[in-house]
Amino acid sequence: MKHQSYTSQYAISPKEFKKLDTEELRASFLMENLFGEDKINMNYTHYDRVIVGGALPVHQDLSLDTIDPLKSDYFLERRELGIINIGDTGEVIADGVTYTLDNKEALYLGKGVKSVLFKASDGEAQPVFYFNSAPAHASYPSKKISESDAEKVVVGAQETSNHRKIRKLIVNSVVQTCQLQMGLTELQPGSVWNTFPAHTHDRRMEVYLYFDLPAEQRVCHFLGDPQQTRHIWIKNQQAVLSPPWSIHSGAGTASYTFIWGMAGENLDYGDMDVVAPSELR
Repeated sequence: MKHQSYTSQYAISPKEFKKLDTEELRASFLMENLFGEDKINMNYTHYDRVIVGGALPVHQDLSLDTIDPLKSDYFLERRELGIINIGDTGEVIADGVTYTLDNKEALYLGKGVKSVLFKASDGEAQPVFYFNSAPAHASYPSKKISESDAEKVVVGAQETSNHRKIRKLIVNSVVQTCQLQMGLTELQPGSVWNTFPAHTHDRRMEVYLYFDLPAEQRVCHFLGDPQQTRHIWIKNQQAVLSPPWSIHSGAGTASYTFIWGMAGENLDYGDMDVVAPSELR
């Protein structure tokens, strides 16, 4: 049984975006099935060539193998990789080195790592590995990032329903990368809005994974040109792409956490063009 699959998602321009209906919008931006039992599922995107994937090793170890679009001998021959565990404690083995990742801990693997193995659980605990990968021009040391290593900041306010804690895990102030950045944001009690006020950043793309969301609840994710916004309803453990020209913001019907991943030409986390609520249409 084949343990790995990928789907290609092509880039959409702002002009095309205006003409998409609901199903076309979901097909172009939403990743609905990243996590399958004993599977590695990936989306090869044409936004800065970022790969978005999930690995769920239940009964067997899962090796991260190269895919045809890469035309490479191994997955990280010309790439870097960021992994965040959103499940129970689990292990990743990279070139023979074992990294133990607790819930919401991250691992950065640099260009040139030849073997990546997601270990199956020995007991009832089930790790769930989410990853982003971007092209890399240089090789930087692999590094595990725990909560104590992360750069943390609290933003927003309860009065505006966007009080949230940001945990910067794979950013240049914590670990050296070529272009990949990843972290997670946890909504505080009583808040529903993430990334608000909204913004764009034409220098890089972004992708969100929503998780820790009750099965019957949803997040309404907003995207598009600030003057032509649309929305997608998203359930637990689904991801959504954000082109460089698009806003990316959401509101949930219950509390949730989301992982943000970015790649592009600028590693400055604060590089963004803020859009005031009064400017949105």
